[in-house]
Amino acid sequence: MMPLMYYVGLSAIMFVFGIIGVLVRRNALVVFMSLELMFNAANLLFVAFSAYFQIITGQIFVFFVMTVAAAEVAIGLALMVEIFRTKHSIDLDQMSEMKG
Repeated sequence: MMPLMYYVGLSAIMFVFGIIGVLVRRNALVVFMSLELMFNAANLLFVAFSAYFQIITGQIFVFFVMTVAAAEVAIGLALMVEIFRTKHSIDLDQMSEMKG
């Protein structure tokens, strides 16, 4: 079995890449992928600690996080399709200028 710190390090690297993607990129699809990368980094950490301490609650929590993330992606993609139909772009700078 690999040491726990390998999983923690990989999870931290994945989370940092996700944060960089959210802060730097302006494309909504890339931002959603970066958010999913951050969710998966947290899930990896939950599963690693769950396996290390021999408890199942971390893996159950991962199941619920994945369910919420799937719902978030479905709703987010539906919103992006609708915004693309009206604005012909999914640039986040243009979305922040939307007014009633």
